[in-house]
Amino acid sequence: MKHSVLEVCADCVQSAVNADNAGADRIELCSNLVIGGVTPGMALFKLVKKYTDVKVRVLLRPRYGDYCYNAYEFEQLKEEVQMYRECGADGVVMGILSPDGRLNEERMSELIKLAGNMDTALHRAFDACINPMETMEQAVSLGMNTILTGGQCGNAWDGRDLLKELYEKSAGRIEILAAGGINAEVMEKLIPLTGITSYHMSGKIEVDSMMTYRKAGNSMGLPERNEYALWQTSEEKVRQAVLVLKNI
Repeated sequence: MKHSVLEVCADCVQSAVNADNAGADRIELCSNLVIGGVTPGMALFKLVKKYTDVKVRVLLRPRYGDYCYNAYEFEQLKEEVQMYRECGADGVVMGILSPDGRLNEERMSELIKLAGNMDTALHRAFDACINPMETMEQAVSLGMNTILTGGQCGNAWDGRDLLKELYEKSAGRIEILAAGGINAEVMEKLIPLTGITSYHMSGKIEVDSMMTYRKAGNSMGLPERNEYALWQTSEEKVRQAVLVLKNI
């Protein structure tokens, strides 16, 4: 059997527990997955470590939006890398671009040094960069472990051609972790097409709130979102993906 990895992106303890129960290899822990994920709080990290036995990488993203950060945001990222290293995270998932769309190697190098022995992964800032092959080589030179990517598309199936090229040109020097719309069915098509055996999924489903009383017209968040429909990782969806990787 080929080496394979299934990473599940989770933003609450229940999702992390579901992923662990279903046999995921790794969790990428974040908060606010509804906006693509930002840095999680320490309490969430500690509880996930308490209730699961799976490896945990922590997403470091100071805010929603692009990946070009000001001096305050960069200082925040440095503090977060140190904090999660000291608290026993297995890895950090991060990325900084320069205004011209290239990887900010100077700032990334600082963060990687602060990470010490933790795994370091380049998140989907990669999908917003101007030159993916150049950026991959930079990530390799920096000693990063993983590139998380949808092939510069919103979902991995649309980015399959670039994913295949990245996997071939990476030549085992860095993990290419396919992301975006990943489920068992998509994986079954991508594995023979691209050769990639590392996948990142949320496996999210909508779960109805426990609330019986529901206040209409009083949204505190995204106006298009129903605040009584919550996102949660589906144990069954993760289990199906695990089976796909076991059969390759």
